Amino acid sequence: MFNDLKSAVRPALVLTLLFAALLGIAYPLALTGIGQTLFPSQANGSLIRDGDTVIGSELIGQKFAGPTYFRGRPSAAGADGYDAAASAGSNLGPAAQALTDRVKADVATLSETTPGSNVPPDLVTTSASGLDPHISPEAAFSQVNRVAAARGLPAAQVRALVTAAVEHPALGFFGEPRVNVLLLNRALDRARPQS
Repeated sequence: MFNDLKSAVRPALVLTLLFAALLGIAYPLALTGIGQTLFPSQANGSLIRDGDTVIGSELIGQKFAGPTYFRGRPSAAGADGYDAAASAGSNLGPAAQALTDRVKADVATLSETTPGSNVPPDLVTTSASGLDPHISPEAAFSQVNRVAAARGLPAAQVRALVTAAVEHPALGFFGEPRVNVLLLNRALDRARPQS
């Protein structure tokens, strides 16, 4: 009977160890190697560097303060927002008073900086992750006059930077046109560094 049990358990243990080695070690190592070889930037987080210093990622939104920069979507990730370790939405429903109050305050603030124009929804609503690095072209164009005035640049030059920063849908129809705020602000700094 012991030999029968031993002969029944042995193949199960061998297969378990084999698949653990294949799927837990070999497969992840192979995919990591392929990723590092074919797509090294993406495999390492699409990091943006200024010399040797990492200043951000194309995939994670950041907070930009002051009138001289384009602003991204608000973030509910973490205590101060934009915390990649605490990626999440606010979980506030449309009837939540806290959400209504925050959106009204954001609309009022943005209306002061761009009088006479509608505030695009993505400048006052958070994304599901709270880390979306993109805004709509409409949201970027709505900030052109404020940024141009704060930087002392012609509005046409800033508008051209936004136009150049618009990322179009993949294959022409996957996704929506969008603008990566960090990349746009870097282009803006190259056009006229902040003093």
